[in-house]
Amino acid sequence: MTERSFFSLDGPLDVAPGGGQVRAANFAGLANVARSLGRDARGIVERHGMEARVLTDPESLIAPQQVADTFEYCSTVFDDALFGLHIATLQDPEVFGCVTALCRAAPTVRAGIRCLIDFLPVVHAPDCEVVLMEGRETAELAWLVNTDIGANDQANYQAAMLNVKLLKAMGGPAFRPSWISLSAEPRGCDLPELERELGCKVLSRRNRNSVGFPVQQLEQPVPSANRLLYKLLGSYLQRVKTEHSQSIVDRVDSYIRGSLASGKCTIERCAEKMGTSVRTLQSRLAAEGTRFSELVEQQREKLARAHLAENRLSLDEIADRLGYGEQTSFGRAFKRWTGMTPQQFRTGH
Repeated sequence: MTERSFFSLDGPLDVAPGGGQVRAANFAGLANVARSLGRDARGIVERHGMEARVLTDPESLIAPQQVADTFEYCSTVFDDALFGLHIATLQDPEVFGCVTALCRAAPTVRAGIRCLIDFLPVVHAPDCEVVLMEGRETAELAWLVNTDIGANDQANYQAAMLNVKLLKAMGGPAFRPSWISLSAEPRGCDLPELERELGCKVLSRRNRNSVGFPVQQLEQPVPSANRLLYKLLGSYLQRVKTEHSQSIVDRVDSYIRGSLASGKCTIERCAEKMGTSVRTLQSRLAAEGTRFSELVEQQREKLARAHLAENRLSLDEIADRLGYGEQTSFGRAFKRWTGMTPQQFRTGH
């Protein structure tokens, strides 16, 4: 008997960030914070070379440098030495993307941390590395940014709070961090608030940023463990990780496969998702000897052939999944590609 998948996807659900990019989810809540202080968040992000959409589209891709610079700027203009900490208190660990759901579905804290290590660079920030170090009594979850972005104290305050929140979600009510190590040098008057909000002693001016906790916590079961979600989402992210490539053509193909059915598969939206301009994207594709429209046609033909061969979907459903407004448009395109109508291809005539 031939084994077949229970569920399947035509491609990744969104564009994975490439090197030098991070999802704009780090700015969650920034607009509200700025508004409460009488400032315009749009002007703040535009000042740092971003469009206003990064405030509302967490999947927008921006540079880690832009996150760090924006947070440092906000710390200054809002006169808030702990701005990164304060915005993180208003955020959920979902800032990290769907990897958070996988961590919360894991059977143990150790398994959840392994998910964070494996997939945070895939779905959120390729230049960010998460490391677990185990001693006899203490385990340490450290985060590193493998690129020089200069002053980033506020971004590290944010990361510390979000990592603590995620560890607490995995470890349950009994989880307590032992200490937090930060490369930042907070003012003496700010340390009490840092320690109160993070729930433990804070060690500043250290050579790495990390959260320490009792090593036995690693074997604690996760209260929200979900075997089905853990299996399905874990398999999906592993597939994305395996197939992820820095090739611009591969990344555009991934976008096309994931957006055809929405009817909004455009080069403008693709460029937005990749954090670049239409002109730059066109130039990069031209350097590879192709165009966006050609890639759309290739993906449509490839998916059409696959759907027709499976013989599960009607022609109307296939046309809809390929982003055609009506079956006749799909039929004309398919005959142009193959010399046959979709029905002829399906029946082998």
